[in-house]
Amino acid sequence: MSGKIKSRSAANADSITGGVSCDERILRDCHQLYTDPDSGLISVAESVGVTLLPPRKKITVLLMGNHSAGKSSFINWYVEEHIQRTGVAIETQGFSFVTSGRKRESLTGNATLHLYPHFKPLQQFRGVSEYLSTEICTSRQKRFSLGDLCDLILVFFDPMGQALCKRTLNIVESLNEKHGDRLKFYLSKADEAGGESDRQRVMMQIVQELCKRPGLNKCGFDMPTIYIPNPNKPSRCVNQIEEVCRTVEKTINQTVQNTLNSLEKDCEIISEAITDTLVNDRQTSVGNRRARCKSCFLTLLGFSVPMALMALLVLGTLSKELLEMALGREGTETLSLYLVFESLSVEQRFYGCGLLVFVSFLLLIIARFSFRTQPTLSGKQKRQLQEKLEYVQEVVKTKKKKLYEEYLRQSVSDHDMDL
Repeated sequence: MSGKIKSRSAANADSITGGVSCDERILRDCHQLYTDPDSGLISVAESVGVTLLPPRKKITVLLMGNHSAGKSSFINWYVEEHIQRTGVAIETQGFSFVTSGRKRESLTGNATLHLYPHFKPLQQFRGVSEYLSTEICTSRQKRFSLGDLCDLILVFFDPMGQALCKRTLNIVESLNEKHGDRLKFYLSKADEAGGESDRQRVMMQIVQELCKRPGLNKCGFDMPTIYIPNPNKPSRCVNQIEEVCRTVEKTINQTVQNTLNSLEKDCEIISEAITDTLVNDRQTSVGNRRARCKSCFLTLLGFSVPMALMALLVLGTLSKELLEMALGREGTETLSLYLVFESLSVEQRFYGCGLLVFVSFLLLIIARFSFRTQPTLSGKQKRQLQEKLEYVQEVVKTKKKKLYEEYLRQSVSDHDMDL
């Protein structure tokens, strides 16, 4: 199942001149807003304890099906380059990543995981990396340069009986449980299924087998017929392969919208986190001032008790004539009300002094613990956070608005945009 590959001179014209589509540039700019080493949203978010993941610059399409279902042939047709081996026998083993780049290159498993770090969890499975590979080509045909981890899952069922393979159906059913909205089914190699009645019978068998599984039994089931067009082998079968391209196109557009929406949401999360950090710091500063005032008051009170006790003891030793000479009769009588120690026995005075000393010591301990304060931001740190908040609010949000307008101008008239 192979098609005629076109000349690459026109296909690579944009690649040579460095031209990129509007959608690709928007995704690239959004990615740059996150990953910039100086003022990227990821580093800004980390400064306030928020973890963000950068958006991918390409969409990821999972193409699955049993062997000889036409997956490699479709990839070659889509990118208009012969980068995947095709044939009736099993030609492609394991997982192959196909992406656009500056030059034709093949990568092994470890290099593949380095290129796609979000697939590194696959290393948990022993030996899987040995079955990973990446094919980099310079194609810019169709929307090839724009690529849970997959944005779209294309399932190819061939009409030669292998479509009902239990392993394939088990994987499809498992994927449908969490990613049913991303699954798209196609009858590949439809031109090899015989006449129209034979194709209908094959499709009925596949649909019946799928509907036997509760997770795949749903209304509105659609399975377009596709095959690689070959001018040397005309067929009357309806070829809906361009429908696959439109599906990829729609996924790209949706990915651009989701990326821009996520950018706005992440800006709000960062702004809220910075604002909360500054507010909490002000509240902590107020609490620290209260703690210092409380500690100073208790410390002063703690030292005042022994000082007052010492003053009473000193005054108690002075003669009445000397007190009357210094304070007068009325002052001496008033002072005598506070000199209670004169009416107490020696033992009572001893215990009284001990009690006052204990109270003073207790007040000093409480003051010591009350003086404990929480760490606060320095003036420099607060200025930096305020600058980051202004950057997110004024620069990033403005950039996001501009990117959204550029995206919409591809399909909406300028008159509607002015509204």
